[in-house]
Amino acid sequence: MQYGDYIGNVTRLAVELANTGTLDQHGELVAEFFTEHEVTPPPEGDYGDLPNLVRTALAQSVDGAVPEAVHRLLRDYPPEMHLSDHDDLGGWHIHFSRNGTPAQRWAGQLIAAQLALVVAGDPAVTLGRCAAIGCENYFVDQSRNRTRRFCSNACASRTTVAAHRARAAKKS
Repeated sequence: MQYGDYIGNVTRLAVELANTGTLDQHGELVAEFFTEHEVTPPPEGDYGDLPNLVRTALAQSVDGAVPEAVHRLLRDYPPEMHLSDHDDLGGWHIHFSRNGTPAQRWAGQLIAAQLALVVAGDPAVTLGRCAAIGCENYFVDQSRNRTRRFCSNACASRTTVAAHRARAAKKS
């Protein structure tokens, strides 16, 4: 796995946690991360105040505000930086939490470190807030030209249909 992909995947975990309040253990990305890192999901998917803190951190990042929530994440969930070669790809990569760490702490440490990298301008990942009316979700934009505007195809389609109907009504 390329390091940029790793940062993007961890940032997607942050976005999922912020958008849904939990990490879906049935999702492929979360299940793979939890299995690889020997993380046991918390009872009933409860991550305490971490989802709200991550959501605030994403908002501050997208809005270009002072990253106070990222500072708090780093303080409350200090990363344990170390090298790992667990995935048998023949190379070392950086981890920010130890395998087997309780899920809330593991996620907090990983997300704190990755959001700090994103806020500091890591070029591999761009964060965005959905442009669809009524949607407050965040997304990770790793497209070539970084022009993504919506969190999902459903929001993009709903916006396109609404604009088409508005133009049609105007012509009538």
